[in-house]
Amino acid sequence: MAIYGTCLAELNPLEHVVSHELFTITVMGKGFPFTNHMLMISVGSVVLMVVLPLVIRKRQLVPKGFYNVIETICVFIREDVARPFLGSHTDRYIAYLWSIFYFILVLNLLGMVPFNAVIGIFIGEHNNLYGAATANLFVTGALATFAFFLFHLAGIYEKGVVRYFATLSPKVPWPMMPFMFLMELVSSFVRLFSLAIRLFANILAGHILMAVLLGFIIIFKDFMVASASILATTLMSLLEIFVAFLQAYIFTFLTTIFIAFAISEEH
Repeated sequence: MAIYGTCLAELNPLEHVVSHELFTITVMGKGFPFTNHMLMISVGSVVLMVVLPLVIRKRQLVPKGFYNVIETICVFIREDVARPFLGSHTDRYIAYLWSIFYFILVLNLLGMVPFNAVIGIFIGEHNNLYGAATANLFVTGALATFAFFLFHLAGIYEKGVVRYFATLSPKVPWPMMPFMFLMELVSSFVRLFSLAIRLFANILAGHILMAVLLGFIIIFKDFMVASASILATTLMSLLEIFVAFLQAYIFTFLTTIFIAFAISEEH
């Protein structure tokens, strides 16, 4: 029991998802920490800025390979996600919707790559370079905040300031107008939190579960437990790949709906 207690004390499922400071950047005498999540965001941005342009640099009459995958996803988001809600406004906002989908997807997938273990093999020591950026509430909160400002600015752009804020109060008897305006205002902030927390919670839960499953190998040191743990982790990894795509899609889908709410005449 003492051995198991020691293993449980050393095993921390949150080790792979919490933010770790890598170094400090000093600007004008003030230190700003650079974390592993910032590193993953930088890597994801470079991947999108380098890989996607290389893939689509040649126009193909009949798309093949990875080009075909990228084009299929783009067409799906434009025609089946955005256009049914945004209609004639689709082309105005589709670039952002494509960008946010691929950005979240790349971060989700990068979060599944065991960079720490691979780098540790070469440097021979534990490191915290790896991190699931979308398992950080500040990261998902920043993405949701940008979307929050976008759908409000979209409504103001399409309707004008006075008309847009007037639509936040439905046509009800005047004594109820302040209450309804307040409810609509609160609901817009609820949308912000729902975007941030849904993505954060799903990615965080998946990584913690896989860390716990692998931790059973360290705790029990048994062949049968290790075999079952590896099998379960493999199946969970496949599920996590699906969740990575699903959560990127859901974030994009909900953002599209919120933009449609803001610019629609009925709202």
